[in-house]
Amino acid sequence: MTGLFVTFEGGEGSGKSTQVARLAARLRARGFEPVLTREPGGTPLAEGIRALLLDPARHCGPMSEALLMEAARADVVTHVVRPALAAGRVVLCDRYDDSTLAYQGGGRGLDAGLLATLNRAATGGLLPDLTLLYDIPPELGLARRERAAGDTNRLDREPAEFHARVRRRYLELAATAPERWVVLDAAAGPDELESLGWAALEPRLPRREP
Repeated sequence: MTGLFVTFEGGEGSGKSTQVARLAARLRARGFEPVLTREPGGTPLAEGIRALLLDPARHCGPMSEALLMEAARADVVTHVVRPALAAGRVVLCDRYDDSTLAYQGGGRGLDAGLLATLNRAATGGLLPDLTLLYDIPPELGLARRERAAGDTNRLDREPAEFHARVRRRYLELAATAPERWVVLDAAAGPDELESLGWAALEPRLPRREP
């Protein structure tokens, strides 16, 4: 049985992490055992890189940031994502390589072609079967995040123009591959978002053996 690779993308405070957990619960109710992971993170090495990347006390230049992201990505794809897909599992990943195109490309201004090459090197060309984009105006998402978290990480503290560029790049990416991307209005309530996400995911689920 072939697995299913679903990625969740969006700006800060879009609610995508909540939706990962909700859709995982729906999958379990249907008898699946989904594998949940995140970027950067998902392995001990990648979680260490995550701590470096999000630490407000550390300065990280755009290329250093991109290369650290790719190192974390390569590790989680090798040790978590590919083995789970090979075993026929449903993998839900909170961010994947499109985040690099949006944040380090759209946000930081790094060359899109270079980043695409780095993504292919880190992932071996592995693409998601479905990408759910939780689209939200940056000012709304950041206000949500501050209320929920009580503090902010290094990326949260970037100026509004940075987050606007990230959003624009996400929407551009979604427009280039509508067969893979589903754009959801993240200003909606969590119950509505869950229903919309499930409607996109359910038809793609791998067939179960009788």
